[in-house]
Amino acid sequence: MDGLTSAQVSGAKTNDVPRRSSRSLGAIIRANVFTLFNLVIGVLWALVLIFGEWQDGLFGLVIVANALIGIVQELRAKRTLDKLAVINEAPVTVRRDGRDQEIPPRQVVLGDLILLGPGDRLLVDGEVVESDGLEIDESLLTGEADPVHKLPGDEVLSGSFAVAGSGAFVATKVGIDAYAVRLAEEASRFHLARSELRDGVTNFIKYITWLVIPIGSLLIYSQLRNSADFGTAITGAVAGIVTMIPEGLVLMTSIAFAVGVVRLGRRSCLVQELPAIEGLARVDVLCLDKTGTLTADGMDLGEVLPLSDGRPIHDALAALANVDHRPNATAKAIQSRYPSAADGWAAVDVVPFSSARKWSGADFGPHGVWLLGAPDVLLDATADGYERAAELASTGTRVLALCRTDSLNGLNSLNGLNGLNGVDGLASASSAAAAGKAEAVALVTLKQRIRPDAHETLRYFAKQGVTVKVISGDNPDAVAAIATGLEIPDGHRAIDARTLPADDPAKLAELLDTHTVFGRVTPQQKRAFVGALQSRGHTVAMTGDGVNDVLALKDADLGIAMGAGSPATKAVAQVVLLDDKFSSLPHVVGEGRRVLANIERVSNLFLTKTFYAIALSLLTGVLGLMFPFAPRHSTLVNALTIGIPAFVLALAPTLERAKPGFVPRVLRFAVPAGLLCAGAVILSFWAAHSGTSTLIEDRTSATIALFLTTWWVLILITKPLTLGRIAMIGAMAGLFALALAIPFIRHFFALEPGDLSNDLTAVGISVVAAAGISVAVKVAGTLRP
Repeated sequence: MDGLTSAQVSGAKTNDVPRRSSRSLGAIIRANVFTLFNLVIGVLWALVLIFGEWQDGLFGLVIVANALIGIVQELRAKRTLDKLAVINEAPVTVRRDGRDQEIPPRQVVLGDLILLGPGDRLLVDGEVVESDGLEIDESLLTGEADPVHKLPGDEVLSGSFAVAGSGAFVATKVGIDAYAVRLAEEASRFHLARSELRDGVTNFIKYITWLVIPIGSLLIYSQLRNSADFGTAITGAVAGIVTMIPEGLVLMTSIAFAVGVVRLGRRSCLVQELPAIEGLARVDVLCLDKTGTLTADGMDLGEVLPLSDGRPIHDALAALANVDHRPNATAKAIQSRYPSAADGWAAVDVVPFSSARKWSGADFGPHGVWLLGAPDVLLDATADGYERAAELASTGTRVLALCRTDSLNGLNSLNGLNGLNGVDGLASASSAAAAGKAEAVALVTLKQRIRPDAHETLRYFAKQGVTVKVISGDNPDAVAAIATGLEIPDGHRAIDARTLPADDPAKLAELLDTHTVFGRVTPQQKRAFVGALQSRGHTVAMTGDGVNDVLALKDADLGIAMGAGSPATKAVAQVVLLDDKFSSLPHVVGEGRRVLANIERVSNLFLTKTFYAIALSLLTGVLGLMFPFAPRHSTLVNALTIGIPAFVLALAPTLERAKPGFVPRVLRFAVPAGLLCAGAVILSFWAAHSGTSTLIEDRTSATIALFLTTWWVLILITKPLTLGRIAMIGAMAGLFALALAIPFIRHFFALEPGDLSNDLTAVGISVVAAAGISVAVKVAGTLRP
């Protein structure tokens, strides 16, 4: 029991496991360089350099820009994630050279003696060598909800966590040999959670890739058949194919996620999975655990109200508070007044507190068996003090009942066969009290500290249309009093979770919709609440800090853990508020909304380009026309109407709540807008081409039409227009005008506005097309308010 010596530690195998919060530098470079887009664009770039002019190869710089920007942004996010992950890693208590010490998880070695208390997460496998009522929750590994009582010699597995009692185990498997790592190795490394946004972008790319092959082949054949100049034919075909590829869409999505991670990191919010930011935007129901979320950490001992004369109340409280080597918040509050147990109060049997039982107890031999827990669990409705406890709870005060019995055969009779396994023990304890075997000795009040930022934060969620549900293991009247004081809508609508139907999910979901406050909730019920709300179509976020919140956090669409919470809670949450500030939640939700709303805007831009390119390629291929512009023309227009604006829009603030149906909404905008842009370009080119003008002049007219129609699309997408956005839109128009006016730039981009009639015709066609785009997107219902 002295643990390893320093000499043994120096040569032992360490617990080296890859962090799931980020991937390696090599993986980041490979993911940003070796992409299908880069391969296609690289081949087309090489063709242009071989058969055309180098100015038409400017689009090749997109490969370099995309790769560099993507790598830099993800490296920034990686550094932020790794830094915050280190802060988030709860230290492990080990015993070495006979001394207890806290070390980082990665410094645990094979053979270490690891000490456990409530809330501690098991990071390695091992064998129990000491157990003082130790209960381990293995539900994340086995799906079994009930905690398992562990005795010396029993095996414990990584991925589980202690819920009650204390103990110690020897590490037998560490690092990648540990059970949880072998069971789900990818869960210990960087991975992307499910994302409707990312899935939608991926599907767009997949379908477009398949379209590029036949349409590109048709375009190449058409250009070769209609051009005596092989180089002109190749560059015309390349212009159509390159424009079809939304090369910046994936980049913009990655940048938006990465910047979101960095921004939240500055607020001490650890986002453990990048696409979790998307979940932030979709949340419409926020489930709050009262303790540690609405109330601050820690409590203060209030009054001790005797119910029976002649009993050693203070000695019993002191003994119960100091019986556990790893006291919980309640025990710490009592310890502040009773720092040590009186002589002769040594426990011979102990039942540690658990959220399932809602009480703890100990057998102090000649002094009898003493219990401390929820009055409505330990006391019968006719018992002394029951009504008084209810009155105190209705004011928001937390109340505990102190009970004594010497008529039971130790605590094992309270806990049922073999004891310590939750429901049976709870029922036995309640029935023992109801039968008069346990005497109500005193009521103990605890003062809870309301977070100073809770009121303003809850007001924000009310304004944003996010429904708040307060879920707690405490008395429902006490929770309702706090909720009402914080002005939570319908905070007075409280319900005792013990009265909820266990076998009727539909009825449970209905009650969850109609009530706001839930008390006496068990950990398994919290999990059921999340599933019931999700069954009604809600996107559920769950906050918590205790081990009783782990299962619900795991199942919620978004799990948010408090920084001062248990290691197990922080391990399963997707977002951890490291500074423990409840007021950070509005920033967390706001960042998610910014990312999703802006990526949808950017997707509209890129996919409008894709659809007009597909339509132009089909039209020119079928009609046998030359392609209406060269690669350098599309590079100029795309930079001014998509590339530069996309960077600005992707990072702009917004408060819009994300809605499902990202893909259909983008298609309803991009398809009609793209088709009308293509129609304006082909009409302008055909009108100019039927005259006596040169190919460069004809393509200049088409380029003018392309810019004006896509510039109008940019205006529609950018709404609502602010001064900053108006300035950006005006700057893009000014830069295009300069490209037409300055001889050097005009020559570089092969622009020759020499035929005024053709150019004015292109402008007129563009105005009509812009009006058509406005009507089309209004009919589709895609314009933002």
